[in-house]
Amino acid sequence: MTTYATPAPTPADWPTDEASARAVQDGLRPRVVLDEAGPPPGTGHITGVDVAYDDERDVVAAALVVLDGATLDVVEEATAVGRVAFPYVPGLLAFREIPTVLAALGDLKTAPGLLVCDGYGIAHPRRFGLASHLGVLTGLPTIGVAKNPFTFSYDAPDAPRGSAAPLLDGTDEIGRALRTREGVKPVFVSVGHRVSLDNACAHTLRLTPRYRLPESTRRADALCRKALREATAG
Repeated sequence: MTTYATPAPTPADWPTDEASARAVQDGLRPRVVLDEAGPPPGTGHITGVDVAYDDERDVVAAALVVLDGATLDVVEEATAVGRVAFPYVPGLLAFREIPTVLAALGDLKTAPGLLVCDGYGIAHPRRFGLASHLGVLTGLPTIGVAKNPFTFSYDAPDAPRGSAAPLLDGTDEIGRALRTREGVKPVFVSVGHRVSLDNACAHTLRLTPRYRLPESTRRADALCRKALREATAG
């Protein structure tokens, strides 16, 4: 296992206001691929993606943790720390995070395989959350596994592990509320890019053998928080 720390410069052409960011979303959203199944669960690599902020210091830390898809053992880790690249605007949070995530991704020596984001794919007001944005920019298959359903409606899934219910925007199914632990609050799974919703849910269940949240998310969360503490110490 190797851990990296690298600075994350913001690209010179990165959007700096809401209007330009929405224009970028509008341009990239048609490139989301929704008709591929994606890699089979239990194979290849699974890479957890998460970020942590220190808003007082205007610092963001990103972490990637590559897991073996069959064993869930850690294969590689990477971190990056940079300045927050965009103001806080609901629906545009990816613009705050992506430059730092891409810097960490660029340091991986291992093929990342499927990216699992702590957030949303197409279960997003503009159908283009972090998982979709990263998928389009990198070409990698991506899914979002979120702790909360954003603004969308759902019926509670049945209590047993593996039960699911549609996450709805009107009558459109944009994801699923998925029970990963019996009787525990569900997680909210959505397609990012190049993965089917059925497959995204199957991956999520394989990544949650003991806890509500995927191992990919749990490990990346701990690592990005550690990187943020070290970057802002003193």
